[in-house]
This record gives sequence, C-alpha cells and structure tokens, in this order.
Amino acid sequence: MSDIHSLLVAAILGVVEGLTEFLPVSSTGHMIIVGHLLGFEGDTANTFEVVIQLGSILAVVVMFWRRLFGLIGIHFGKPPAHEGQGSGRFVAYPYPSRHDPRGGDGADFP
Repeated sequence: MSDIHSLLVAAILGVVEGLTEFLPVSSTGHMIIVGHLLGFEGDTANTFEVVIQLGSILAVVVMFWRRLFGLIGIHFGKPPAHEGQGSGRFVAYPYPSRHDPRGGDGADFP
C-alpha cells in the first residue's frame, strides 16, 4: 500500500471507530467490515485494530481517571462538593422487578 492510501484507510477506520465506539453496536465489527471493503486485512490490519481500540480505552481512562482510581480506594486532591454526604461508597439501588412468579418473564404484566 502507498503511504497516501495507508493514511486514507487509517483515517476512514478512525472515523468508523470514533462514530461506533460508544454506540450499542460493535465498533470492532464495523472496523473489520470496512477494512475488508477497503482491502485492509492481515496482520497489519489486526495490529491497527488493537491499537485503535487501545486509543478508545485510553480516552475513557483519561476522562474518568478519578472515578477509576476511587473504585480501588485511591483518591486524589479535594473531593467534589457532593462527596462527604453519606458513606461515599457506591450504592446500587434496586429497581422493581417484572419477574412473574408463575414462571413468565413479565411481558404480560401491564
């Protein structure tokens, strides 16, 4: 592949990854399909897909690093204003279940 073609393929796959990463669809699947349509396959394509996925993971870590470290008990700097109210621990609130005690899935409940 020429350098210009490689850059164009990388840009197109980057756009596909960026548009589909945080949607409830498979961004990797879309990259594989688009890569196949562009003739970008093999070990180089696989390596590129891994690296571009790591970029998405790094973006999440950069945006949420305080929360991620807080989950393992490491806190940095001054806590946000809402902290200090309560225990400061994560609480999962239960939601009403639609489970049917007769064995159904609850789809027939109003």
